[in-house]
Amino acid sequence: MDKAVENFTIGAFAEAAGVNVETIRFYQRKGLLPEPDKPQGSVRRYGEGDVARVRFIKSAQRLGFSLDEVAGLLRLDDGTHCDEARDLAEHKLADVRSKLADLRRIEHVLAALVQDCCASHGNVSCPLIGALRAP
Repeated sequence: MDKAVENFTIGAFAEAAGVNVETIRFYQRKGLLPEPDKPQGSVRRYGEGDVARVRFIKSAQRLGFSLDEVAGLLRLDDGTHCDEARDLAEHKLADVRSKLADLRRIEHVLAALVQDCCASHGNVSCPLIGALRAP
C-alpha cells in the first residue's frame, strides 16, 4: 500500500466503503482484507485500495458469490486470470439457473395450492395444510 494515500481511520474507511466497522473486522478475520500495521502510539490507517477491495467484495456478494468464492476471485484480481474467473462465473451461473428452476417449480406448486384453497368452499380440511402434511 502507498503510505501517502493511507489516510482513513477504520470508521472513515467503513463509511467510504459503504459498510460498517464490524464488516471490516469480519473481512479481516476471514482473510479477505489485510489488517494494516499499527504504528506505535497511533491508529491503523487504510487507503483507497482498501476501499476498492471492500467494494469488490460487496459487488461479488451481490452477484451471489459466497465469501469463499470471493476469496478465490480476489486471488485472480490482477486481471491475468480471465479463464479462471470465467470458470468461477460459469459455475455460479449454473448454480443460479438451478435455483431459478427450483423457484419456478415452487411457484407452480404454491400457485396450484392457493388456487385449491380458493376453490374449496365449505370444506373443513384446508388443501394447503393437507398438501404440506402429505409425505
